[in-house]
Amino acid sequence: MDGEITEADARAALIRLDPLWDDLFPAEQARIVALLVERIEIVTEGLNVRLRMDGLAGLAREITADIGAAA
Repeated sequence: MDGEITEADARAALIRLDPLWDDLFPAEQARIVALLVERIEIVTEGLNVRLRMDGLAGLAREITADIGAAA
């Protein structure tokens, strides 16, 4: 699979991240947000959030690798 990440893999990685989020140092939380969020626009109707798909894929690979190393 030439390094591509599927939507299911990305979703699974984010689900694994959720219970750990509060235990992460603020600097690591900021690094993850910077990986995932390209731009946020505040508009009268709410927020427009543009995600970095390559960042999401990279984060999913990191989480998957970390879990594999811990096993």
